[in-house]
Amino acid sequence: MTTTVRRLLASALLIPLLALGGLASPASAADGQGAQGAQGAQGDQGKGSRHGRSPADDPTADIKDRLAAIPGVTITEEKPTTTGHRYFVATYTQPIDHFRPWLGTFQQRFSLLHRGYDRPTVFYTNGYTLGTNPSRTEPTRLVDGNQVSIEYRFFTPSRPEPADWSKAGIRQGAADSHRLVTALKRIYQEEWLSTGASKGGMSSTYFRRFYPDDVAGTIAYVAPNNTNVNDYQAYSDFFRTVGTPECRARLNAAQRELLVRRDRLVPRYVADNKASGSTFNTLGSPDRAYEAGVLDVVWGFWQYSLEADCAKVPVAATATDDELYTWFDSQSGITGNSDQSLAKYTAYYYQAATELGAPFFDVSHLKDVLHYDYKELYSVRSYVPKEIPTVFNPNAMPDIDRWVKREGERIMYVYGGNDPWGAKPFHLGRGSEDSYVYTVPGGNHGSKIEQLPAAQSAEATAKVLEWAGLGDANAARSLAKTPQPGSDFGPLDVEGQRLEQERRPL
Repeated sequence: MTTTVRRLLASALLIPLLALGGLASPASAADGQGAQGAQGAQGDQGKGSRHGRSPADDPTADIKDRLAAIPGVTITEEKPTTTGHRYFVATYTQPIDHFRPWLGTFQQRFSLLHRGYDRPTVFYTNGYTLGTNPSRTEPTRLVDGNQVSIEYRFFTPSRPEPADWSKAGIRQGAADSHRLVTALKRIYQEEWLSTGASKGGMSSTYFRRFYPDDVAGTIAYVAPNNTNVNDYQAYSDFFRTVGTPECRARLNAAQRELLVRRDRLVPRYVADNKASGSTFNTLGSPDRAYEAGVLDVVWGFWQYSLEADCAKVPVAATATDDELYTWFDSQSGITGNSDQSLAKYTAYYYQAATELGAPFFDVSHLKDVLHYDYKELYSVRSYVPKEIPTVFNPNAMPDIDRWVKREGERIMYVYGGNDPWGAKPFHLGRGSEDSYVYTVPGGNHGSKIEQLPAAQSAEATAKVLEWAGLGDANAARSLAKTPQPGSDFGPLDVEGQRLEQERRPL
């Protein structure tokens, strides 16, 4: 579809945004505050408002009534906020297989942070389990908009029973997003943007690849793009060059020391996991799980920390066992490779083993202290329960990559310069129109637009506002960046934040 045709379709579907309102302003009368009890769509179908139409189509109705009246939506909870927003957790009925809908349905969890009907809406493709405390992504803050957040299919509780894992992939996830966005456009008719971080950033790209006209623009943060799973050179090069030589040497020495002292540290690891009720059927044994965790520590450091944090890394020659063990816990987690912890990520590991691929890099400096075949232990297949079959599709990611380069339009990628997941980023091509790639110098896996150099941050922010349909970009940017009382919720809640930062391996 040509760019011109896309824009014509988008303009026909999306109404130009009205004047920007202050974030701290009271909710409009149209939003309504007299919410009734939560009720699903089935109970509201055919129910008319005082205007003789469904509450979903009545702009004077309360947002809770409008949301509940959409077929397939069931509101499970409304949580209070102190910011003039309304916040709902809900489910939406989705086909298990969008291309064979007769196979049944399941309930997919999503949340809605309501700002106003006259505001843009940001669609947050959460790549993992949905955090259920009110929070706003950076694009939502910038445009002062509504936010719809979707839980990725097959992460509990958004999982059919029994689970047919072959339905957990890219195409099905993109179709989930398309159906939910289409349903909610009945309420929110201003411009839509999509966003996501890490696997969520990947998901926002997949959504656009298969449904390019559903939103006006996409802001994808720290999204890996592992198109060739047999080419690991980029990851090895990253670890040979990231940071300073002194920092790299200190990290490598601490990692090696964890393996040198395994005769003392593994018994502690076993005891702590036993006390936590951990089992290790997936990885095979506590010793294997410990070694896999040690292989994670350098990756984990660069993913979550900054170069300045090198000073906190234990000095191998003088560190006590307690210091090393505590640092290991901070990077990999003592129970992180247990069956109980890995179960939270089964849907992710399955998708990595079947579509996304996984990074690999040189660890020859540890070969003499490893107990297991590194390629087998660090294989993503080792993290998927043995009873779940996996077959890798080598065409899934190259297809996405080609689309971004040939047809991608209004997409922004933001990476961290010291984030290992950015070693294989998305690149633009001749067909990429009005699209951009930014890198935060020294940034990690939490890199954002606001952390870019000032000129780039201003440029990227203006582009987000433009895509959101905000006419006076300069005035809107000034308003969006002005701190206002009660204007934010702080960072993502702990559940969402931790699950949105992938564990190793990918």
